[in-house]
Amino acid sequence: MYFNSIAFLVFLPLFLVLFFGTKGCARLVTSLVGSYIFYGWWDVRFLSLIVASTLIDYWIGLRLGVVAGEVGRKRLLLASLASNLGLLFTFKYFNFFRDSLVEAFGSVGIELSGPTLDIVVPVGISFYTFQTLSYTIDVYRGNLRPEPSLLKFSVFVSFFPQLVAGPIVRASDFLPQLSRDHAVRWRNIVTGSSQVLLGFVKKCVIADSLAPYVDAVFENPESRTSITLLLAVVFYAFQIYCDFAGYSDIAIGLARVMGYHFPRNFRYPYFASSFSNFWQRWHISLSSWLRDYLYIPLGGNRKGTTRTYINLMLTMLIGGLWHGAAWTFVVWGGLHGLYLVAQRLTAVAVQSLNWQRISQTFIARASSGAIVFCLVCLAWVFFRSPDFGTAISLLGKIATMQGMSPGAIQNQIIAAKGIGLISVLVIAEACAGWIRPKARCIVSPCFFILYFGSLGLALAWLGTFDHSAFIYFQF
Repeated sequence: MYFNSIAFLVFLPLFLVLFFGTKGCARLVTSLVGSYIFYGWWDVRFLSLIVASTLIDYWIGLRLGVVAGEVGRKRLLLASLASNLGLLFTFKYFNFFRDSLVEAFGSVGIELSGPTLDIVVPVGISFYTFQTLSYTIDVYRGNLRPEPSLLKFSVFVSFFPQLVAGPIVRASDFLPQLSRDHAVRWRNIVTGSSQVLLGFVKKCVIADSLAPYVDAVFENPESRTSITLLLAVVFYAFQIYCDFAGYSDIAIGLARVMGYHFPRNFRYPYFASSFSNFWQRWHISLSSWLRDYLYIPLGGNRKGTTRTYINLMLTMLIGGLWHGAAWTFVVWGGLHGLYLVAQRLTAVAVQSLNWQRISQTFIARASSGAIVFCLVCLAWVFFRSPDFGTAISLLGKIATMQGMSPGAIQNQIIAAKGIGLISVLVIAEACAGWIRPKARCIVSPCFFILYFGSLGLALAWLGTFDHSAFIYFQF
C-alpha cells in the first residue's frame, strides 16, 4: 500500500479511529493487524518473512536474557545474524552474486552454471532486517533488556509508518513508547499532520515532477546536450532527496499524530559543508546504524590512520551494497568512502599548514559546500544509472561541454518548472531554521492557516497523483 494511493487514504482514517478507540493490548493488536494489512497489500506472502524474522529475534532476545556463558551468547547472536542476513541474501543478493561469479569466471575462459532464484524482492526487507538486527545486537551487548511481550515486539518490527522505507527505529527508542497509551493531543495532530503534508508536497509536487525529465534523460543520454544531462543529474539529486525525505516526513508525522516520536532522518543534507557533515544529515538512521553496528565494531578510528581509512571504505562499500544488488551501488558507496578518506587527508593538511582560521570563513565554507554538492551529484550518476555504460556515457557527454548554453536545454518548459520547484525548496529550507513552522503552527492560528493552506494549494495545483512508488521501496 502506497502512502500516495486511494487505498491508503481509506485505510488511514479507519485505522486512526480504531487506534484511538482502543487501549492497552487492544491498541497494540490494532497496530499489529493494521500494519500487517498495510504491508500485505502488496503481496500477502511477504508477511511470512516479517513473522519469521519477528519470532526468531524475539526468541533469541529472550534466550540472551537468560544465557550467561559468553560462548552461548555469541552463538545466539550468530544465529540472529545468520537468519536475518540469510533471508536478505537469499531474496536480494543471491542472483547478483551468482551472476557476478559466472561473469568473472567467464572472463578467464571458465564456464560456470548455477541455479537462479525466480523470486521477487520483498518490499522494505533491508529496513526491517536492520531494525531487528539492532535489537538482538543491543540485547547481546547488554544495552537493552529483552522484550518479554511478543505482541509489543511484533508491533516494533512491523509498525506500518516506517516499515517499508524507514527511518530505521531502534528498539531502545520505540519499545518504551509502546508501554503506554498516548491520548489524542492537539499538539501532536498539528505537528504530525504538518509534517505529513510537507512530505506529500516533497513527494508528489517536487520529486514526481522531476522524475519524467530525469527518466527520459537517463534512458537515452546519447541524444542529449551536455547542459541537459547536467541538469538531469541535479534534478535527480533533488528527486531522490524529496522522494525519500518525503516518505520519512510522512512516516514521522503519522507516528507523531499517534503520539510516538521517531528520530529525524534528514536535516537539509545539501547544505552540508563536508562529506562527514553530509552523512550526519542524509538518511541519518542508516548512517548512525552503520556507524554503531559496523564502523565502530570494525575498530573505527581507534586502530591507527590506515585502519581508519580501511574501516571507512568497508563501511561505505557495504552501505552502497545495502541499497541494491548491483555494482553501480557499490561504486556509489566506494566514491563516498573515498570522499570521507580525502576529507580526513585534507583536514590533516589544513591543520599542518595552520589554515584553520581561513577554513572557517563564510567563503571557504560556501566553497566547500559547493564542492561537496558537486561530488555528491557525481556519485548519484552511478546510483541512478542502470549500468556502468550509461553512467560513463553520461559523464563523458557532460565532460565534452558541447551545448552548454541555456538555449541548448531540451524540454525547456519542464526544465523551467523543475528549476522553479528546486529554487522554492532551497529557499524554504534555508529559512526553516529560524521560522520553525511546526512550532509556529501551534502558537499562531494565522500561521497555521497560511502554512496548511499554502502546502494544500501546492499539492492540489502542482501535485502528480499517479501512485508512483517511492524510490527507496526497491531497497
